[in-house]
Amino acid sequence: MRTAEQIQGILQALEAEYPLAECTLEETDPWRLLVQVRLAAQCTDARVNLVTPALFSRYPTCQAMAEAEPEDVEEYIRSCGFFHGKARDIVLQARMLTETFAGRVPDTMEELLTLPGVGRKSANLILGDVYHVPGSVVVDTHCIRLSNRMGLVDNQKDPVRIERALRQLLPPESSNDFCHRLVLHGRAVCTARNPACGRCCCAPFCQTMVP
Repeated sequence: MRTAEQIQGILQALEAEYPLAECTLEETDPWRLLVQVRLAAQCTDARVNLVTPALFSRYPTCQAMAEAEPEDVEEYIRSCGFFHGKARDIVLQARMLTETFAGRVPDTMEELLTLPGVGRKSANLILGDVYHVPGSVVVDTHCIRLSNRMGLVDNQKDPVRIERALRQLLPPESSNDFCHRLVLHGRAVCTARNPACGRCCCAPFCQTMVP
């Protein structure tokens, strides 16, 4: 595990390297972002951003999506992969939102987890990006990989345990931005196969140095 000083060094290095800690999914409307998050499972954010303009042109509101049939939605999202399950979840989400939450995306972890296709990763992203809830920690593949490499967790692969560990280590007001920065850093530098440690801003504080 890293010391408090090393953790602070990682936070500061990433903030300096990626000052605009933004979600790479482009929608900001709560319902549309929720749809994009579901589509992004095992798909790139770039692909989702290309696909959703046509989807939202056809189904511009949560109510419109609630009235759709999954097989009709499938044609708009086919290139995102796993489109059968994603279309089903998106339509069922919309129906539940309109029937149970008056069309509003809920702002608590407990309520978000009742929505079809929403797990803790998706719920934390909505809580952090839409409702700015302190302590929101989005544990995706980049977060898992980088947290282990940097020594923020010790050989831990379970997303829930990593989420809990990072909540203990990170300032609550910085946790959401930190997770976005891990995504950016994981794509640009600390990649899965060939991490570029020689040009990594976190190298002085990281426990893993790959030649």
